[in-house]
Amino acid sequence: MQRTRKYRVVTTLERLNNRMTRAALRRGFSPPWYALLETTGRRSGLPRHTPVGVGMRRGDDVFWLIAAHGRQSDYVRNIEADPHVRVKWRNTWYPGVATFLPDDDTDARSRTLPVKWDAAFGRLIATTPLTIRIDLSGS
Repeated sequence: MQRTRKYRVVTTLERLNNRMTRAALRRGFSPPWYALLETTGRRSGLPRHTPVGVGMRRGDDVFWLIAAHGRQSDYVRNIEADPHVRVKWRNTWYPGVATFLPDDDTDARSRTLPVKWDAAFGRLIATTPLTIRIDLSGS
């Protein structure tokens, strides 16, 4: 898998931001524009947490996620191995089942997400975007 310079620069910055954001979300500091995605590690079997932009509104039963780096992302590979996930938003955990939508128009989808600035930034940094639909009612 060939990784571009853009991918390497962006992911280095994301790792720093994700560490701080993940720590805040785990401790209950929950800005409304972030959620915490829990996947199961494909090798370890342990829970893995990734901060993501909010892809739902109160009362929704679907969480939309645009994986900026598609199948290069560890959390996407974890979902490939086990699609059962949980999403923590506003200090509440929601179990769900994730499905990849490779034919979805990620630019159009990102424009429907609740946090517009996060979606715009995601479009800017994306290298191989992939839409993920998480049905929160099933697990």
